[in-house]
Amino acid sequence: MKLGAFSVSLNVKDIHASKTFYETLGFTVFAGDIERNYVIMKNGDSIIGLFQGMFENNILTFNPGWDQNANTLESYDDVRAIQNHLKTNAVTLEKETDGSTSGPASIVFFDPDGNTILIDQHV
Repeated sequence: MKLGAFSVSLNVKDIHASKTFYETLGFTVFAGDIERNYVIMKNGDSIIGLFQGMFENNILTFNPGWDQNANTLESYDDVRAIQNHLKTNAVTLEKETDGSTSGPASIVFFDPDGNTILIDQHV
């Protein structure tokens, strides 16, 4: 299964302090809007999202259809196909998408340890 670009979305208390900290580690702002309390940062192929006040826990995020630079891939597994695969394999989904649609959509589920996984397709 092709899940696309991977990043970790972090719930942060102070987005400015977190941004400065990750810049010290060599990350640079790739996308987002700090005035809207979120930035996406990169260091090579490593991507982290810093989000203040948007969700409770950290999230493992996959973006079908994107590479690590948010470029659209020629070939990828649509989020709906991933959803069908997970349901066929008895994975309980917290949030589903309408299987009859196309384009951007997302699903949410948890791994066995309770970690949140977001499959967030933008194309």
